[in-house]
Amino acid sequence: MPRFGIMTVPMQADYADLQRVWREADDVPAIEHAWLFDHLMPIGGDPDGPIFEGWTLLSALAAQTSRLRLGVMVTSNRFRPPAVLAKIATTVDHVSGGRLDFGIGVGSRPDHPLARREYAAHGLPFHDSAHAVAALDEACTVIRRLWTEDAPFDFAGEHVSLTGAFGNPKPLQQPHPPLLIGGRSSATLRLVAKHADLWNIPGGDLPDAVSRSALLDRYCAEIGRDPATITRSIHLAVSYDDPATTRAAIKEAVDAGFSHLVLGLPAPYPDGVAHWVAEELIA
Repeated sequence: MPRFGIMTVPMQADYADLQRVWREADDVPAIEHAWLFDHLMPIGGDPDGPIFEGWTLLSALAAQTSRLRLGVMVTSNRFRPPAVLAKIATTVDHVSGGRLDFGIGVGSRPDHPLARREYAAHGLPFHDSAHAVAALDEACTVIRRLWTEDAPFDFAGEHVSLTGAFGNPKPLQQPHPPLLIGGRSSATLRLVAKHADLWNIPGGDLPDAVSRSALLDRYCAEIGRDPATITRSIHLAVSYDDPATTRAAIKEAVDAGFSHLVLGLPAPYPDGVAHWVAEELIA
């Protein structure tokens, strides 16, 4: 059975509106998960408009909900050192009572100028794709080790170097929160096969998503992993004015094998939007 969730991008929206939507969704059983994104400057609408930092906001919303699984779709590995990110995620898992789904990815693609500018604006380096993919591989490795190992360890990678690394407390979820990797490139899909429990892809081009899913199957076979152990997740844009088109996209995605559906809600959010999603799109 498909599992439905919502995504509210924390830009061009007030905190009170985001609170309202998440609290309402927490009371709608048909909505099982909820997501934010990870950008530091708007990538749509007014480029100088408001935007909130994803993990801080996620922790606040986790404290105000009790049922929804929740996460960031997806964390940019370029923004935070992975050992720091592991500590942040562990904290959110405790705040939420063990409801975190840990989403991570390479970071913004280099051909998106509104996303690219946030690196220079915050003093962050923007390395090429090969560097970013290799860094994500190491990040997933050390984050999992920090969540699970019972003694301090050193790690000497090409992109990550840790001395005496140790995570305490451990996440509430054992052995660790589910790890979701988002992306579509071949290099990223190899990391999905290696590390992920869930894989997410934008659903704007379903034939491409299906071909990427088949490629992921192939990469799993190459390393001896059962591809059925990776949940296929897809993000679908929601139209408030044309729910029939959104329903059709949902059906096509489910028929194509995607069982974890993230419904992207555009701001401004109508009153009762979570109930509308359940009644008009899911039911």
